[in-house]
Amino acid sequence: MREALRLAEKARSLGEVPIGAVVVVGEKIVGRGYNLRTKLQLATQHAEIRAIDRACKKLGSWRLEGAEIYVTLEPCPMCMGAILNARIERVYFGAYEQKGRSLTAELANANLLNHKVEVQGGVMEEECAKLITAFFSDMRAREKKK
Repeated sequence: MREALRLAEKARSLGEVPIGAVVVVGEKIVGRGYNLRTKLQLATQHAEIRAIDRACKKLGSWRLEGAEIYVTLEPCPMCMGAILNARIERVYFGAYEQKGRSLTAELANANLLNHKVEVQGGVMEEECAKLITAFFSDMRAREKKK
């Protein structure tokens, strides 16, 4: 999760929502990603999608069986779909989504693809939540000044 936080900081330095993700197989990081949705103007450029894409390329397979993903914020439905499709076994996330229901638990156990994923939230939750909260506080302050 520390590496995911470092990647989230990188996203923040670019003006992106600070979310980072890493895909791990065994003890090795095989994919890294951070949000680039605004910079690239592509709705799918979430941290999880980018990390999964890199892991698939590195491992030469769309199936990431035995993999875990660490994300600084609870995954959205699109990212949970990608996690399920990639056959990732476990999701660890930091901060819980506060603005809307992410459906993480429901999608993880929905038996949509004959694959279930274990989910554990609240990993380094305080650090992850502080980063997101500070980003949006700063953004609101800048908008108020305008």
